[in-house]
Amino acid sequence: MTNDFLPVSAEDCRRLGWSEVDFVYVTGDAYVDHPSFGVSIISRVLDAKGFKVAILSQPDWRKECDFTQFGTPRLGFLVTSGNIDSMVAHYTAAKKKRSDDAYTAGGKAGKRPDRAVIVYSRIIRKLYPDIPIIIGGLEASLRRFAHYDYWDDKIRPSILLDSQADLLIYGMGENQIVEIAERLGRGESVSSLTDIRGTSYAVDSKDTPYIGVEVPSLDNCINSKKEYAKSVRVEQDEQDHIRGRAVRQRNGCKTVVQNSPMPPLNTEELDWVYGLPYMRTYHPIYENLGGVPGIREVEFSITHNRGCFGACNFCSIQFHQGRYVTSRSKESIVAEAKKLTTLKNFKGYIHDVGGPTANFRNPSCEMQKAKGLCKGKKCLAPKPCANLVADHSEYLDILRTLRALPKIKKVFIRSGIRYDYLLEDKNSAFFKELVEHHVSGQLKVAPEHCSASVLDKMGKPHIEAYIEFSKRYFRYTGQIDKEQYLVPYLMSSHPGSTLDDAIELACFLKKNHIRPEQVQDFYPTPGTISTCMFYTGLDPYTMEPVYVAKTPHDKAMQRALLQYYDPKNKRLCEEALIRAHRYDLIGNGKNCLISGSAPLNKNQRKNGGDSNGKYGKGKKHKKR
Repeated sequence: MTNDFLPVSAEDCRRLGWSEVDFVYVTGDAYVDHPSFGVSIISRVLDAKGFKVAILSQPDWRKECDFTQFGTPRLGFLVTSGNIDSMVAHYTAAKKKRSDDAYTAGGKAGKRPDRAVIVYSRIIRKLYPDIPIIIGGLEASLRRFAHYDYWDDKIRPSILLDSQADLLIYGMGENQIVEIAERLGRGESVSSLTDIRGTSYAVDSKDTPYIGVEVPSLDNCINSKKEYAKSVRVEQDEQDHIRGRAVRQRNGCKTVVQNSPMPPLNTEELDWVYGLPYMRTYHPIYENLGGVPGIREVEFSITHNRGCFGACNFCSIQFHQGRYVTSRSKESIVAEAKKLTTLKNFKGYIHDVGGPTANFRNPSCEMQKAKGLCKGKKCLAPKPCANLVADHSEYLDILRTLRALPKIKKVFIRSGIRYDYLLEDKNSAFFKELVEHHVSGQLKVAPEHCSASVLDKMGKPHIEAYIEFSKRYFRYTGQIDKEQYLVPYLMSSHPGSTLDDAIELACFLKKNHIRPEQVQDFYPTPGTISTCMFYTGLDPYTMEPVYVAKTPHDKAMQRALLQYYDPKNKRLCEEALIRAHRYDLIGNGKNCLISGSAPLNKNQRKNGGDSNGKYGKGKKHKKR
């Protein structure tokens, strides 16, 4: 097992006495050896199992020689775009080019290509036509079927075929990659590896195995939005390691076969993975370039769980990690915390003890352990399931132990609290100690909206849960005489959000004295239910029409309303309010969103106007 960075050059390999490597791991990120980075975890797992792995970080795709520096690997190439989708890394929700990249040295943009997995894999296939190529990571995992691509605004084929790779690992890939490596090492051909759970492979359509369930083909998805919505629903429903079936989809003359999901790592396996000898920082080659910004938020953070039964429709976690929650042992977490205190830059603050959702430690109910998660239902939305087990006692015990360790001043929770789950816990001890010990001035939570119809499309709880949480948060904060804030994450233009809904949210914010500094436009990323709604205008679970704000101007109006108080947004807000006939919200009244004189509505024009300068609500336009 290597107790240093893995080799990043041929010279590093020679220094280790390696005449060849087993795998060349190609990544679109700078090399950071930290367990928050997928490349680091997979490479460390392989290294611990005795395989020789070289890291080819951000190769120049315009120079073939960058891909040949390690020679021909004995077993194959592993390819990923990095921690996030390369298109998301490059473009904003408005499709504007980003000027920086947190996963590149110095934060410099442009060090990886668009659609990095496809570009890297095709170059490798050209240079090494007979060497196995295995793709994985978020970009590959979420694009494993025919999928809507926001940047092309069309349905693209499975990335497995687009990249010309041999195998695709979806989800968290530790067990998959070990089985693949061991079987390749025993001399099995990559074409024979068709029975590994958590992987996808392609065959000629005439050789399609009769297993699992078939979803609409690529051609059908291209020609019918209804067919595409059907395919998305099945793909999501089968993403369960207990009851999930294999899924087949024709892509032209090939059929992509997804084997059923790999079971998530159990506690013992997670403890082993997170106990590997990570260097916990970026490679020294980046020091003179300013380091890698992406390490800053996670350098002194601890991941204690995986999976999320919250399952928001706009989030990719349920399609990647899955909804089944597993967690590390207290002993493993405490050991990592002690290790953090020995690092040279540690100042006494653990920035997070979290994961996809920080306050989940176990599956949401006992039945999941035998039957899996319920198909087509959510554990928390629109209301918590009657079978939900809400218990923070184990998590609280871990946090108490961590903050009592020598050299630790504070332990924060920053990766997200599900406040609706927290409210279901009849014991208020965790809530009170969260407020007293684990908030760094402000706690960020994600109500996202206030309209019940929009929240239903998001798969989120209704706003009453946030209101109740907010009341208790500030009551507990007052009891300890602290000045702490609650920062709500909000999203504009999510499918289902009409102009009326955006106005409703603006009025809610004004009434509750909330002025969000940042607002996130809905971003249609691959593989989510919300992205399906954005493209098709259909809810894949009901097949009912869903209104979607698609034009940049319509989206800009919704976004502006959430920051109605900003003078630069006044023109857009005024246009939105007039379009919605909400004249009552323009003026100097206490409930008005913007100042000014609204145009007379039809009745006022007929009656000669209102001498008091007041305007009626008028008629709301119907939701489209």
